[in-house]
Amino acid sequence: MPPGGGFGGPMRQGFMTEEEKNSQPKITGALLKRVFSYLAPYSRQLFLVLACILVSSVFSLLPSILTGKIIDEGLIRQDLKALITYIVLSLAVTLGANLIGVAESYINTWIAQHITFDMRNQMFSHMQKMSQRFFTTNNQGDIITRMTSDIDGVKQVITSTFTSILSNVITLIVALIAMFQKNWLVALIGIVIVPLFTLPTRHAGKTRWTLTREAQTCNDEINGILNETMSVSGQLLVKLFGKENYEFQRYQKANERMIKLNIRESMAGRWFRVVLSTFASIGPMLIYLAGGILMMKYDANLTVGDITVLVALLGKMYMPVNSLMNIQVDWIRSMALFTRIFEYFDMKVEIENPKNPVKPAGTGGEVDFEHVDFSYEKGKPILKDVSFSLKSGDSVAIVGPSGSGKSTIINLIPRLYDVDAGTVSFGGVDVRKLDLTFLRQHIGVVSQETYLFNGSIRDNLLYAKPDATEEEMVEACRKANIYDFIEKQETGLDTLVGNRGLKLSGGEKQRISIARVLLKNPALFIFDEATSALDSISESKIQEAIDPIINSRTSILIAHRLSTILAADEILVVKDGEIVERGQHKDLVKAGGVYTELYETQFHREEGQETGETDLEHQPLESEDALEYELSGQLPAEWNPVRHQPLE
Repeated sequence: MPPGGGFGGPMRQGFMTEEEKNSQPKITGALLKRVFSYLAPYSRQLFLVLACILVSSVFSLLPSILTGKIIDEGLIRQDLKALITYIVLSLAVTLGANLIGVAESYINTWIAQHITFDMRNQMFSHMQKMSQRFFTTNNQGDIITRMTSDIDGVKQVITSTFTSILSNVITLIVALIAMFQKNWLVALIGIVIVPLFTLPTRHAGKTRWTLTREAQTCNDEINGILNETMSVSGQLLVKLFGKENYEFQRYQKANERMIKLNIRESMAGRWFRVVLSTFASIGPMLIYLAGGILMMKYDANLTVGDITVLVALLGKMYMPVNSLMNIQVDWIRSMALFTRIFEYFDMKVEIENPKNPVKPAGTGGEVDFEHVDFSYEKGKPILKDVSFSLKSGDSVAIVGPSGSGKSTIINLIPRLYDVDAGTVSFGGVDVRKLDLTFLRQHIGVVSQETYLFNGSIRDNLLYAKPDATEEEMVEACRKANIYDFIEKQETGLDTLVGNRGLKLSGGEKQRISIARVLLKNPALFIFDEATSALDSISESKIQEAIDPIINSRTSILIAHRLSTILAADEILVVKDGEIVERGQHKDLVKAGGVYTELYETQFHREEGQETGETDLEHQPLESEDALEYELSGQLPAEWNPVRHQPLE
């Protein structure tokens, strides 16, 4: 069988899916220039690769040419010295070609790895600059695919597509020259069969490609089952619903389909090899026939060695021809790969550091919103004419129904998004004029969905302050009301938290998150529903950690729970993206507006959960005395209005 006859090489790459056909990139000079700009820094190494390919291609054909000398001058003439000389020379050339091939492969791989290194760094740096909008609107899997699979594909382009073109073209040219030098007529007869060689290749390639696509679909299904059932949450759900047998059967059926497809794919290759092997023998037979007739009757100069050389060179042409027949598809795929990567590189950075960023000597964390409008999508306003001020050392609580725009307000302060109209100022300076690093270093956010990295508690704390001392970390944990828990752990601060902190409870994760922000020591603290969805004990411990911060530092609180916001200097009530009420708890309750409605809703929920009754004895307090009792925290236990239920 001729070289290149196996699957997995050019013929498997020679067919495009319908999706690929419909989304072929427009190959322009600008695109090619941009692609080759990544090769420019490695021009010296590329020149070495080119030289290696040229020498290696010539050397790889020399043993076939020397075979003729071995036969004519060594065997037929019975010249032992010539026989040994040509055999040694042939072995030396083969070894030389292989060594040069190794050098070419190393340099080629070195270039490919360094180019992907450059592209990965460029992509990661670019992604870090993208706004929060980018990550909330784009699929996370697609982002990761661009950064991993797509960029990894560049290695294949460089080590395979580009070098394959050069190597195959050079091999083909050298083989043709050598064949025509021996005998142009026999060479012509022999190469007539070469284009026909690609017919079974393409037919088998289409069959293999179809089976491969089916197998890939089946493989995706298997991976989906594994991802769903082997995750922590998935396994818990399977066990709780007793679905182990159901999931096993689902996996078994998909696995069975995959096995059948793999067998069909393998056998398609076997039958192809039989056909190809038979078909490929026609070329050499034609050369033997034509060469024999010429040698016996017309051309006494044509020797047995020459005919042997022509047959050997013909075999060397099969793979290059087959590969070059499919090179258009490989080339289009390569350009499509670069196009996908460039799409991300060309995405505009929405939140950029100003050209001359302001870095104040310090700030007390003052915040000013002046007539702020904001929308995530045009025509769908989220915030409308929002204005408020937060002085240094003060605290403000923001309450309102879900979807009213509370979290959006705080996202504008560290410039996760930019306003559509109006101004957000931090420390008296428009946040769009401040240095981004300075701005975000002086803001600490504790969110509802706490994220911990898969490492130790120490690792997660040091993320806020890499040079923090042991004493600083311990102090931060004490203030966050989590150090008692850490002390009880066998490895203390080196206790592993698990993937996304799954080894810890929600309250423990939240308190570590508070400790992390305390270690950062920002000028402004933001608590975005930090006690939401926690049990009363966990909330109590977190509240104990939050209260001193609210009393001593500039802070903003977003909460559905009265217990979290009673200590605030001012309460802002947001509804439909507007601040509809503002003031202190006592005044807002009596105002009879949105806050009163939220307040009374909380009491009704408490009432139902605590007693299951609805008599008048347990209706919300409305008297001045009751309100004063509530604010002082001295209500009888049966009233207990400042509970832990959502305000909504």
